[in-house]
Amino acid sequence: MSESSVHLHVHAPHDEAVERAAEHAAGHGAHHNLAQWVAMFTALLAALGAIVSYQGSQLMEEVLLHKNEAVLKKAQATNDWNYYQAVSTKQHLSELARDLSPPTRRAQLDAKIAKYVQQKAELKIEADGYERASRQADEESARLTRPHAGMARALIALQIAISLASITALTGRRWLFYAAAISALSGVALWATALGWAAT
Repeated sequence: MSESSVHLHVHAPHDEAVERAAEHAAGHGAHHNLAQWVAMFTALLAALGAIVSYQGSQLMEEVLLHKNEAVLKKAQATNDWNYYQAVSTKQHLSELARDLSPPTRRAQLDAKIAKYVQQKAELKIEADGYERASRQADEESARLTRPHAGMARALIALQIAISLASITALTGRRWLFYAAAISALSGVALWATALGWAAT
């Protein structure tokens, strides 16, 4: 066997160390790249979560405002109906007094009765108006409750995505990052649906 036919290549110890360090750096670079994506993803989700949270809070304020208005209008209607009952009682007493009084007093009592009938008609119109306003405010409150609930679910999905992304940063497991992305997309879809409900 001649020397030229045998090719034996022996690495020096420091060459092997350099190769291992390069392989480790390549693997570490991939992990470092994933960590950068996770950081940007988490920051984006945190900003989006803040927007969803703000919009949800605004919706809840509107829900409570309309609910308070419904209660106030209902109280005003109740006051008018109570006054209506008082006037109705006065009218009945005046009618009884007219029926029992001498004919000379009947004209005076008829005028009183007519005044009570007029008051009752006005009170009924006013009370009915307050009842309608109360119903409308209550319906608006109920309408806004649905998108608020949707935004709350969207915020939960975004928070789950942030948690999964944080665990991805710690473990380096890519599948967790994909799960975080799916949760984030679910949150965005829920948010878009809630915005659609709020617009209608």
